[in-house]
Amino acid sequence: MREEEKKPTSTIRRILKQRWALSAIYIASAAIILAAAFLLQNSFDDSAKDGKEESAETGKNYGEPSVEVNSNLETIKMPVADADKSVIKKQFYDVNADEKAQEEALVFYNNRYEQNKGIDIAMEDGKSFDVKASLSGNVTKVQDDALLGNLVEVEHEDGVVTRYQSVKDIKVAVGDKVKQGQAIATAGKSQINEEAGVHVHFEIRKDNIALNPLDFVDKQASAIQSATEAEADKEETPAVEGSEADKETPAVEGSEADKEETPAVDETDKSTDLESGTDEEGSVPGEDTTEESDSLKDSLNQSN
Repeated sequence: MREEEKKPTSTIRRILKQRWALSAIYIASAAIILAAAFLLQNSFDDSAKDGKEESAETGKNYGEPSVEVNSNLETIKMPVADADKSVIKKQFYDVNADEKAQEEALVFYNNRYEQNKGIDIAMEDGKSFDVKASLSGNVTKVQDDALLGNLVEVEHEDGVVTRYQSVKDIKVAVGDKVKQGQAIATAGKSQINEEAGVHVHFEIRKDNIALNPLDFVDKQASAIQSATEAEADKEETPAVEGSEADKETPAVEGSEADKEETPAVDETDKSTDLESGTDEEGSVPGEDTTEESDSLKDSLNQSN
């Protein structure tokens, strides 16, 4: 029995004494370790892919709102590539400006003067240039018009629209989405403002009301909404106060004065007549009574 128990042990010892035994053990151990690492790596890759797919689906659901918010935070730019080399041929007609500025902002055509609803931009050298989108948005109108020199309208958020007139070689169509700084046309000429030469007529409108573009250049698009709300508040406040004053103050004072003055004059006249003791015909009743009493006394004396 002891010899049989010693045989397995002696066999293992003989194998371990061989030169290749240790190398084989190392190689086998390394293979096991590499296999385990490979399996772990594959499990990590699968979980990472699942996470990417979920995030991609989440991005699809919220893609459109994020674009809208970002576009509203864009800074309004001049519709030219190099604003430093541009000049303003005609300014926006501002109702609050002085008379000279208002005269210079009038457009004369066909024996009529029209208020300039935007600004007319040209280059210092008078050459043509690319007209750029001032803000990102959707093209809602492309119109050929010899009088205005063709026009392109781009719609933005909160009722804001940018208009580009006096252009040619239009590069966009209705329904296109344009990004800020994208070339949409080339500057041209118009019949309504020939003296401006090669230029672009640029407008910013809020709810179809023309605004001065220079008031909002280099500001966020959200500033347009804030400015129009503030202007609306200014216009409403004085109107309410004025109407209340017109209704209350003059009406009350005038009516009370009319009511009090007329009866005072009548009473004065009546009291004056009573104090003087005259009737309407100018007779003096007191004097007639005295004369009658004196005649009675004389008749009684004579009888006596």
